[in-house]
Amino acid sequence: MRKSERLFKLVTLLQGRRTAMTGQSLAEKLGIGVRTVYRDIQALVLSGVPIDGEAGVGYRLRKGFDLPPLMFGMDEVTALLAGSRMVQAWTDPALAEAARQAEAKILAVLTPAMLNEISRLPYRIPNYSYPERETHGLLRKACELRLKVMVVYRDMKERESERTLWPLGMVGWGDHWTLLAWCELRDEYRNFRFDRILRIDCLPEHYPQHPERNIEHYLTQIVGIEDEQKPA
Repeated sequence: MRKSERLFKLVTLLQGRRTAMTGQSLAEKLGIGVRTVYRDIQALVLSGVPIDGEAGVGYRLRKGFDLPPLMFGMDEVTALLAGSRMVQAWTDPALAEAARQAEAKILAVLTPAMLNEISRLPYRIPNYSYPERETHGLLRKACELRLKVMVVYRDMKERESERTLWPLGMVGWGDHWTLLAWCELRDEYRNFRFDRILRIDCLPEHYPQHPERNIEHYLTQIVGIEDEQKPA
């Protein structure tokens, strides 16, 4: 769970309670350690959230504090819903379910007028059978955990090869996905279409962080463009 999501859930747990919640109780609800709860409480207090209490006694939000509601313009709603439905159609089952849950949360905070407008949106994104769903899920986890993978790949000339890869990033092209990876066989960057991967196995080995073998280095030094989607 990301820290920002954890902090939001922490405030949500405290919100509306008449009695204090202990650090242990919060830790159990969030599935984290008590020390992490204490650090998160401190971070929230420093950011201006009025939390009263102390370790060993309990915590509660000061009366009158509410999280501001999310407010979206119609174009923002359109972008979010279109993106959510693309994820549901073109990614793995776990990410698709997360997108459905996120969409439900967005719809829950919209005004009746905006909900009425949504029914007239022109976008229709069929949730067709995406044959590479399992490959997508395995590669996403491999990228997140920096796990090496072994693939059997068929290239554009129908030649098959077995490769050990460092999965660095996944690129969606509209009609297909490709994996950007460091290929141990070629000792350089390579791109692999998901629909040409015949077999894939996650290996029990992490690849190291390397200043010249990562997606930012590839885009800026090899391709010559800035990574606009790199987190700020």
